[in-house]
Amino acid sequence: MALSDSLESLKGFDINDLDFNNAGSWPGPIKLIVVLILITVVVFGGYWFLIKDQYTALDKVASEEATLKQQYESRAFKVSNLDAYRQQMEEMQKSFGALLKQLPADTEVPGLLEDITNTGLGSGLDIESIKLKPEISKGFYIELPMDISVSGSYHDIASFVSGVASLPRIVTLHDFSIKPVGGGNEASGDILRMSVAAKTYRYSGEEDKKSKKGKKRGKRK
Repeated sequence: MALSDSLESLKGFDINDLDFNNAGSWPGPIKLIVVLILITVVVFGGYWFLIKDQYTALDKVASEEATLKQQYESRAFKVSNLDAYRQQMEEMQKSFGALLKQLPADTEVPGLLEDITNTGLGSGLDIESIKLKPEISKGFYIELPMDISVSGSYHDIASFVSGVASLPRIVTLHDFSIKPVGGGNEASGDILRMSVAAKTYRYSGEEDKKSKKGKKRGKRK
C-alpha cells in the first residue's frame, strides 16, 4: 500500500470504529501507532519492574566496593608498616619505663622530702613547713600532694624553684603565693614568704605488686 493510500484511509477512519477483535482490518498507520505504544509500555514496564531494582542494587554494591577498597588500602598500609609500628611501640615502652622510674615508691617519699628540704636550705631559704596531704588516686598513678612554706629573698626562692624542677624525681609546683614578711616589699629585697602546693607521683602498680606478694605469702602459709 502506498503512503498516499495509507493517509487517504486515515481520513475516513473513526477511532470509535476500532474493533480489537478484528485488529487485522485496521489501517496500516493505526497498526504502527499501536505497535509503537505497546513497545513503549513493555520497555518502560520492564525497566520499572525489573531493571530499576538491579540498578539500585548495583549502586549499593559499587558503594560497598569503594568502602572495602578503602579498608583494604588502610589495612595494607598498616601491614606494610607493621615493623615500624612495633619499633615505635618498643620505644614508647622504654620511654614509659623511664618515666615510671622517676615516680617515687612509698619508701622513697621520705628521701624525696629530704631532697626538697636540702634544695631549700642550699638555696638559702628557711624551710617553715612541709606538710604531706592524703594521696589521690589518678588511675595508673597515685598523686602525693604536699604544702610547702619557705621564706627568703626573691632570688633564693627562684633558685629553690629551679632546684626542685631539676630533681631526679618528678615534682610539680602549683598555686604559688608570694608575700612580703613583716610588711616589707619585694623591690627592696626584703624577706618574702612563698607558699606553694607541690605534687609528686608514684606508680599505682606498686600496690598491685604488694597485694600479689601478700597473696603468695598467704598461700605459702
